[in-house]
Amino acid sequence: MPDLLIELFSEEIPARMQARAADDLRVRMTDGLVEAGLTYAGAAAFATPRRLTLTVQGLLAESPTVREERKGPRADAPEKAIEGFLRGAGVSRDDLELRDEKKGQVYYATITKPGRGAEAIVAEVLESVIRNFPWPKSMRWGAGSLRWVRPLHRILCILTDDAGEATVVPMDVDGIKAGNVTEGHRFMAPGALKVSSFDHYSTALRGHFVMLDAAERAEAIWQDATNQAFAAGMEVVEDRSLLAEVAGLVEWPVVLMGAIDAQFLDLPPEVLQTSMKEHQKFFSVRNPKTGRIERFITVANRETADQGATILAGNARVLSARLADGAFFWQNDLREAKAGGAAWLKSLEAVTFHNKLGSQAERVERIAALAREIAPAVGADADLAEQAARWAKADLPSEMVYEFPELQGLMGRYYAEAAGMPAEVGAAAEEHYSPLGPSDDVPTAPVSVAVALADKLDLLTGFWAIDEKPTGSKDPFALRRAALGVIRLVVENKIASSMLPMFDNAMRRAMAAASPDRGDLNLKELDDRVAIVNLLTFFHDRLKVYLKDQGVRHDIIDACVAMPGNDDLALLVKRATALSDFLKTDDGENLLQGFKRANNILSQAEEKDGVEYSYGADVKFAETDEERALFTALDQGEPAIKAALETEDFAAAMTAMAALRAPIDAFFNAVQVNTDSQIVRRNRLNLLSRIRTICLEAADLTRIEG
Repeated sequence: MPDLLIELFSEEIPARMQARAADDLRVRMTDGLVEAGLTYAGAAAFATPRRLTLTVQGLLAESPTVREERKGPRADAPEKAIEGFLRGAGVSRDDLELRDEKKGQVYYATITKPGRGAEAIVAEVLESVIRNFPWPKSMRWGAGSLRWVRPLHRILCILTDDAGEATVVPMDVDGIKAGNVTEGHRFMAPGALKVSSFDHYSTALRGHFVMLDAAERAEAIWQDATNQAFAAGMEVVEDRSLLAEVAGLVEWPVVLMGAIDAQFLDLPPEVLQTSMKEHQKFFSVRNPKTGRIERFITVANRETADQGATILAGNARVLSARLADGAFFWQNDLREAKAGGAAWLKSLEAVTFHNKLGSQAERVERIAALAREIAPAVGADADLAEQAARWAKADLPSEMVYEFPELQGLMGRYYAEAAGMPAEVGAAAEEHYSPLGPSDDVPTAPVSVAVALADKLDLLTGFWAIDEKPTGSKDPFALRRAALGVIRLVVENKIASSMLPMFDNAMRRAMAAASPDRGDLNLKELDDRVAIVNLLTFFHDRLKVYLKDQGVRHDIIDACVAMPGNDDLALLVKRATALSDFLKTDDGENLLQGFKRANNILSQAEEKDGVEYSYGADVKFAETDEERALFTALDQGEPAIKAALETEDFAAAMTAMAALRAPIDAFFNAVQVNTDSQIVRRNRLNLLSRIRTICLEAADLTRIEG
């Protein structure tokens, strides 16, 4: 079985596209080969700035001969139908076979597709892959029609047999003929290299200063960077996304560490990190004693005679120029912050948040009012919450945030400190955007929580007010993320509070912003109510996503949503989690089945009799020990269950319910409910009603599947 080696050699491929491109090459080639009948033992793909490489091991030397039986028309079918079948099957009339079936004789054709050699199949599949490659962006060059991310220079495509003999797969794509030649490092080892197998190829590349595996390049960069920093008593600020990007910029990584000019060391560390990452792709090196960023690490793509001194000096000059801009922005912003930021807040009046929802300044007013109202529910000082909300967006017009938008919020904290504001105000400015994703930390400081909730609730109610809700996969305003943020803020901070008043206050302001001249107040109030109900339903759907990751099924959430107080998200999660844990036990599962059995019998009887059996069960009409035991269990369990539910101790309520499992099982095993005695029958049905009522106090178990 031969091994296949493919390399597509081009000008530099953008780092962000390399990993996806390597995977696309592997998937599309192997899928195409298998579809054509060539199975294989294993495959791996690699990428460097100038090449995509694929190795396929244990490929079949040729595709197998395939025989396919195809059913045709009946013998008495029109001649044109028979001729069409012959053309489609690629056979003659003499090749057909008549078979007797229930509806008469039917033609069958046996189609034989002879196998083909691997060379022909590989050439065919590879050309299709190259011509239809899914680059996010591509270009044409010269007079050809081929599109590639950058001009494609070479195609290496060889099959190596078990004896180690390599054969070039004959193919030509837009004048680029396949061969057995690659190239080493552009500067350190230019020129062509003939290769005969993947092992030979990877060894030859390493000998010519090309490290093929991106993961190996990243590991080499990180190890060398951390070693150099450690030797200087420093530490590298970890940034895995930057590491992956830099590994895609070099074929032979050479790590160099330089010093940052002393005049910039007092800039906020985040400003230095962001500037170096965004503009220069430098790693930040921190002094652990001071917390300052004092050095930088750059990764060159070549070794030099002066050990990188010239490269490092040039990078330091460029970095100083960049940081000088940052220092200028910082000083200007500090002056404005110390003056109270009035100019920034004023400028928000000219910034449109949304053409139907007014300016950023108007939004800040809504957030501030809402934060004050939310404050008592989260244990925050109302005055501080309002002050923090008014400052939270103040850094948006700052020069630093204009240059580096990803620093918004963080710069608000620095500027609040410079303005002499309370620490809670600065913390809220930094944290109110959080959480942005499932791995993002949730604010816990009360003022920060109040402002974060107000910010997200204003966003959600605003777009609900103008009917700009997410549809399908489209969510341009990240409203799903905002709802999950609210859920995490409430649940992880254990905020036991009804959400409806918050929705109501936020929605009224949003409706007023969306239709300030509307005079029909009754209609407007109706719109508020409808929008709030829809929004709460949206939150319940998002809650299913949140709890699914924690192993809670959607039907369990539905059972809890059906209960009163379903706008208290923390309470809802507490109930759903306890119910989910309970139903995973044998007692829980068996009690659920007992409830369903009781509910089914009771529902059928009520429908048949036209009455509701909801009271009147009396132990004096019990005829069996199992009945009397069930009465006793319900009399003892019901108060404990109610007491636990009143204190929202759902785990204790479920534990108390578990004690009902055995007597309910025993009752159904020994007792016939629909007996001939109508008095006994009614008494037993009323007893089942007690079971149903008690179980439904915890959750609507009728909604549980299974």
